[in-house]
Amino acid sequence: SSHEYKLNFRKSKEACLSYIQDALLQKQWKRAAEFLTCYVESLEKDYSREHVGPSEMIWRIGTEILWHHSQSSMKDFNCFMEQMKTLGVKRYLKVCLEHVFHLLCNGQIDEAYQNLSLAESWRFGEQTAIQDKEMKLIEAYRGLLDYYSWSKQKNVLLEHSEDGFSDLAVEREMHSYFRKAAVNLKEIIKIPGVWDVFVKCYVDLLEFYGDHNEARQVLNEYAYNSKFPANPNAHVYLYQFLKRQGESKKSLISALKILHDIVPSHELMIDFNTMLQKSKKRKKRRLGLEVIFAVLDYAGWKENAKAWSCLARQVKKIVTSEKHLDWIKQEWNSRKDWWPAFHFSRYLAKRNWQENRSLSYEKALVAGILLGKDCKYFKYVSHQGCKAQLKRFRMLKKFVNRHNPVYLRISG
Repeated sequence: SSHEYKLNFRKSKEACLSYIQDALLQKQWKRAAEFLTCYVESLEKDYSREHVGPSEMIWRIGTEILWHHSQSSMKDFNCFMEQMKTLGVKRYLKVCLEHVFHLLCNGQIDEAYQNLSLAESWRFGEQTAIQDKEMKLIEAYRGLLDYYSWSKQKNVLLEHSEDGFSDLAVEREMHSYFRKAAVNLKEIIKIPGVWDVFVKCYVDLLEFYGDHNEARQVLNEYAYNSKFPANPNAHVYLYQFLKRQGESKKSLISALKILHDIVPSHELMIDFNTMLQKSKKRKKRRLGLEVIFAVLDYAGWKENAKAWSCLARQVKKIVTSEKHLDWIKQEWNSRKDWWPAFHFSRYLAKRNWQENRSLSYEKALVAGILLGKDCKYFKYVSHQGCKAQLKRFRMLKKFVNRHNPVYLRISG
């Protein structure tokens, strides 16, 4: 019967799709391609409407297969993408974008630019308005490639200027690329979103031509506008710009404070800690201790000698003066249950001593203050240092032994 035929057809189609998925998961690209061919043939007889259109399914699966298939060529991929563009008007611009990404990954810059220009001129009734966001992306990536061309011309111009020559033709072409890039990049970063690469390129253009006020405004908007999603990079770019402009320490600290709140493990926290420690204000020095303790809560920093040096230096300064021991106590209270195993085990002491003695020295100082002279890490490292007749380790041992009462006060 007709109903039975449709039921069996649907089951066989679903089975075929299941085989494709299984082949993809097992990275059997040739097998997946064979089943996809069967799936496409079956769809030619299927007039049902599904939640995800067949053309989108073919586009996504086919792209994945062609990307990994050992026998696929760029010509095959281009041909496939052109077919996909004609299959679905609603996803035309998305397919164009994916095609462009693939061309860029294969170093075909001119072909990518040409495809973006063709997509930018695409019009299809009401679909043009519906796909406004995709069109903005098309324009933005064309702006990005204009920036790339501008950057190449800039390098040529700088090389000529070093030789004592000026090339007006290069300068004019470069300025033409600047105008085209600036227009499209400026438009995309007005829309709330994460636009890191576009923002960086636009700011580079503005800075080169001396428009620092506009660059500052763009970066402030990107970092502080509540309509944009929280983005650590926005504050990194602002900080780097302020640093290039020679802004005050107050401005730099303000930018990094927000970054610390969002990503306490960011690599710039070392710079942040250094600036805070140099401050004359007690509140900022207190924050500096909090910042460096927070950094070392993360596994990625466990063996970073610079971070441990920052903490050791500040802890030593506090212990020597015996002022603000409560700062150390407050930070240590929330960590004393897990830092000993995380940072100060005998196993880590052996490994650190073998791999990086400077690191083991800084860690041993901190361990000795926080856990006392009987700490496993401190005992092992100080013993090895004294055994190797290294003066700094003998001094380390004396320092910790002399200030052992501080440990008792910190531990409560």
